[in-house]
Amino acid sequence: MAEAAHLVDTRLPLGRQLTFGIQHVLIMYTGCITVPLVFGAAAGLDRATIGLLISADLLIAGVITLVQSLGVAKLAGARLPIICGATFIGLDPMIMIAKEYGLPAVYGSMMIGGVVGVALAWPFARLVRFFPPLVTGTVLTVVGVSLIGVAGGLIIGTDPKAPTFAAPSHIALAAVVFLIAVGFLCLGRGMVAQLGVLIGLVVGIVAAIPMGLIDTDGIAGTDWVGLPKPFHFGAPEFPITGVVAMSVVIAVVFAESTASMLAISEITGKPIGKGDLARGLVGDGLSGVLGGMFTAFIDTIFNQNVGAVAATRVYSRYVTATSGAILVVLGVLPRFGAMVAAVPEPVVGGVGLVLFATIAIVGVDTLRKADLGDRVNATIVATALGVGLLPVLAKDMFVHFPSGAQILLSSGITLGATTAFTLNLLFNHTKLSALARGGVTPKTSEQQTMVEPKDTAAPHPTPAPA
Repeated sequence: MAEAAHLVDTRLPLGRQLTFGIQHVLIMYTGCITVPLVFGAAAGLDRATIGLLISADLLIAGVITLVQSLGVAKLAGARLPIICGATFIGLDPMIMIAKEYGLPAVYGSMMIGGVVGVALAWPFARLVRFFPPLVTGTVLTVVGVSLIGVAGGLIIGTDPKAPTFAAPSHIALAAVVFLIAVGFLCLGRGMVAQLGVLIGLVVGIVAAIPMGLIDTDGIAGTDWVGLPKPFHFGAPEFPITGVVAMSVVIAVVFAESTASMLAISEITGKPIGKGDLARGLVGDGLSGVLGGMFTAFIDTIFNQNVGAVAATRVYSRYVTATSGAILVVLGVLPRFGAMVAAVPEPVVGGVGLVLFATIAIVGVDTLRKADLGDRVNATIVATALGVGLLPVLAKDMFVHFPSGAQILLSSGITLGATTAFTLNLLFNHTKLSALARGGVTPKTSEQQTMVEPKDTAAPHPTPAPA
């Protein structure tokens, strides 16, 4: 008798598949579109251009979700129920590259970072032990805290000479959005709680109408259907500091995605080997290449959707493939992107404050899996947090350094990730480890974190359907 297909590899009836696919899109949607909204505002782009970024963002997120769910031969895709979308990790470096070198450099650097990611996916899958919760938790905490300042800039504005700078009405609007989102997240149940941020966004838009903050100019002239134009901002440029910064972003995304894929494997009971893991990381790298070409963003696995898989016990990868197809359709509707781009900045800032602070909390929760009772590990985290947050809290610290160096040194994410990785490598994977601990060998990174995937996974019983 033929062996029954694993639940991950089974198709649901069309109606259920579409329903659960839409739910996944709703869960990830706000987080996905917030990245282009924040980047566009910070880079000083007009709303029409931000609309193009949103369309490209949704299109590439859909394509990468399809790749991860269905796979591309033996080249790319983990073939797991995975939803991908724009990562906040690359946001701060992208903003700094844009201000220093311009938008062609942002997307050229992203594209080369993606190429580096594709090339390093297989080696990285074998080096996952060097990215334990000690490293990833520290980096996520720095990312969240760093981006809170970006949310504040959206709320009050960035030009102190502008008449609307720090307007009490704008702060009040952001506060309403923030409080509504928090209320639904804390008091809501099921899907209502999951959509709390989106509800806050919608209420904020409605409240902004009588305030005259909704600018619909240009929406009517936008095409309903159209594909994002490759290299919209011109021929890509490749400043070395920008390329290095985006390559570091890819490495951090790899660490985060690795943890997410192993979590999905554990939740669904579908074994994942190092080859599957490597192909999943190729998908992340591919998002950088396509994002650089079509002015989108680097994608990562959305952990809120991992949680949805666990909560619903709907494990079919064809459900997430349906979500990918929905995102692709949304991505080829430019007028839809233009309408989203009309969301006022204080509303985006209020939503962003919730999302960015949540990233920091995810980082703190990840650090709980590390052995912080070990004084060396605690020192590694403290040092990396201090170094990573230094340029965030002392913004002019590197102002007299060469402009190229400022891209790397002024990025808390780059400094924090590099410091955490280097110190973990030195004090947990070399002879300095025993020396620092008086001859006592510490827990290995594998013991502190997730179990590494095996090259050939043993058969695993198929879980019962919900």
